Amino acid sequence: MDHMEEKILSIIDAHADELQALADDIFHHAEQGYHEYRTAQLVADYLKKLGLKTREGLAITGVKAAIGKGTGPNVALIGELDAVSCPTHPDASDKGYAHACGHYAQITCMLGAALALSDPEVAASLDGTATIFAVPAEEFQDASVREEVRRTHDVHCAGGKCELLRRGEFDDVDLAVTTHSLMVGREEGIDLMLGNSACTGFIGKTVYMHGRAAHAAAAPHLGANALNAACLGMSALGMVRETFEEKDCVRVHPYIRKGGEAINVVPSEVIVDMMVRANTQEAIEKVSAKVDNCFKGAAMAIGCQAEIVDCQGYMPCPERLPEDILWDTAKLLGDQVKVASIPAGRCNTASTDVGDLFAVMPVLNFTFGGSTGDLHSKDYKVSDPNAAHILPAKMMALLAYRLLKNGAAEARKIVDGYQAPYTMEQYKDYVKKMSD
Repeated sequence: MDHMEEKILSIIDAHADELQALADDIFHHAEQGYHEYRTAQLVADYLKKLGLKTREGLAITGVKAAIGKGTGPNVALIGELDAVSCPTHPDASDKGYAHACGHYAQITCMLGAALALSDPEVAASLDGTATIFAVPAEEFQDASVREEVRRTHDVHCAGGKCELLRRGEFDDVDLAVTTHSLMVGREEGIDLMLGNSACTGFIGKTVYMHGRAAHAAAAPHLGANALNAACLGMSALGMVRETFEEKDCVRVHPYIRKGGEAINVVPSEVIVDMMVRANTQEAIEKVSAKVDNCFKGAAMAIGCQAEIVDCQGYMPCPERLPEDILWDTAKLLGDQVKVASIPAGRCNTASTDVGDLFAVMPVLNFTFGGSTGDLHSKDYKVSDPNAAHILPAKMMALLAYRLLKNGAAEARKIVDGYQAPYTMEQYKDYVKKMSD
């Protein structure tokens, strides 16, 4: 361990109580994606207090600041601002949002890293730039929210990272560092899980089923029941599930956002929102076409019309086993820290807009322990604040320093060795096609 690494650890240890208080504050003020105004202001105020020039209001609530020389590789340290809708959680906000996915801990981790890296001596040792980047809306927003933010803020993408990529806010970034609360390994008491599991991507889909209203009792024969058509479409979806291949990790899950107008009126409009997930873009598109046929055929059978609107979702994440630098960095945290590698060959059927970062740049990921209960559930809670808040802050800060020291040799090696599926312009063209 060199002098700078020792200093990074000592700075975070000296401010551990401050960071724990910050974590508690964010945890108890959960906010919806693209509406994280209080959390974004807290992040901006903290970064300004560190003397960092801070940009705010990026894709509504994103916050960005740079540490380092402004030349050489640019490593983005990512924290997600939003909470998940979980009204049954004991700490849910009055609007039903709770930090039951651990994003608040990411923000704490990111700010702890910013605290250590912004120390003048540490910052001067970076042969590149560490970009502190708080991003909105990792949780996929439903169609009503997508419509709202497009109307009010010209937001085209449901995912915050996707929208920031579209707007060019990652154009100067060469490599991203992400983290998350553990999904696997809790039972074994893992403190840090290194690497990134493969994850599904998805398309967001909204079916507007248009029928014809009529008196539900006196003249139902004059109507065309949009609810019947939607339900028939979901039945058809159930029947085609046997054609989904296990290797594609397909998940399709719809819900009815609007079921009609009144109890005594044949429903003339029904709205079904859904996500179509799979582990490759090819499989996503193949399954998406089958889903469309289910609802179009059902509409025809009942005498309705199915208007289907697709929304860019998230791209699949590749499996990325831990780089040596992740292992070497984790060793600096001490023998008492239990570290493991992600299980190889496993697909996480959940999705994240980190997949869109992987589409254009390398991403180093680690997950952290310190919590119990299922993610996105009322049972999620922090069991070890040090493991959930302080340890990942140290890991992120040390990782950024090690990537950027000695001429940023490690960052350059990773960037040069990564074959991105898309160029930035190709990715933006894809987003434009999906969102126009």
